[in-house]
Amino acid sequence: MKVVAAYLLAVLGGNAKPCADDLKGILGSVGADCDDGKIDLLLSEVEGKDITELIASGREKLASVPSGGGGAVAVAATGGGGAAAAPAAAEPKKEEKVEEKEESDDDMGFSLFD
Repeated sequence: MKVVAAYLLAVLGGNAKPCADDLKGILGSVGADCDDGKIDLLLSEVEGKDITELIASGREKLASVPSGGGGAVAVAATGGGGAAAAPAAAEPKKEEKVEEKEESDDDMGFSLFD
């Protein structure tokens, strides 16, 4: 993730095609270690591609990933269209009740922060 973040920072800084040395400089400026293999992999994957198109395709992929939100994901993925949101809203939400166990007195009455 930090290599991707460094790449995006370089692009936002005006460098349309950052090289490995640019990314190493950014990561080194904050004291982060960098793996040359990861940098080379990223640069080979984004070579010849427009960053705005990559971000747009990533958003499309993320929109299809279930995130546990239920009906809100269906509304967001369809752009607010009511056709796909209606079935999701019609289903009752099944909630499981999880009983919390009482805290045991394993520490014999003493806490770490007492």
